[in-house]
Amino acid sequence: MIYITGDTHGEFERFEKFCFENKVSRDDIMIILGDVGLNYWEDLRDKKKKRDVEKFGMTFFCIHGNHEKRPFDIPSYKMKEFHGGLVWYEEEFPDILFAKDGEIYDFDGYECIVIGGAYSVDKNFRLAHGWKWFANEQPSKEIKEYVESQLAKRIYKIDVVLSHTCPLDYQPIEVFLSGIDQRNVDSSTEEWLNEIEHKLDYKKWYCGHYHTYKKLYNVEMMFQEIEKFTVD
Repeated sequence: MIYITGDTHGEFERFEKFCFENKVSRDDIMIILGDVGLNYWEDLRDKKKKRDVEKFGMTFFCIHGNHEKRPFDIPSYKMKEFHGGLVWYEEEFPDILFAKDGEIYDFDGYECIVIGGAYSVDKNFRLAHGWKWFANEQPSKEIKEYVESQLAKRIYKIDVVLSHTCPLDYQPIEVFLSGIDQRNVDSSTEEWLNEIEHKLDYKKWYCGHYHTYKKLYNVEMMFQEIEKFTVD
């Protein structure tokens, strides 16, 4: 089985009951739509969380969010093939996989492209409190070019998009934080995704980031919900 959920931010309590009730195995996959929270502190706190996650007994397929360090900046990560695409993994935690942006994976016979990253509206707050912030949280020029080249090869036709944030037209403005001046928010990633969405022939678009559940047309925004992966 393949399941999907939204941001976790290092909080994995909701998986304990779920994994027990569904009698999961390593062949089962949990897609997490970014901000996983396993590569945040870069110390033993991350390792402890990864050990806890490994105990759930299934494979975790993680998309890059904006509250975590990119795996290619962490020396312990290596690359391997998984469901037709490349993923980052650590030998100590072989069942925790991080997708490479722009790679296309085969899940249940559907071609799924991954596009991670977003802007952190809490950047200044985190820096003021000595918390982590990662300058390359958003897709770089190189990542964008790779994503676009992958889609161009398929004449902009794909089954599923798995992203962290969403196209600009689908932003849930009703849940925007009232204390944030939106004029100071960098929406360049959402604008870029908007351009892609306008010319893309797709069946389903999953995203997280906004800590809410919302479904509009073929775009489904998730948070703490756990669902079976489907394109219906």
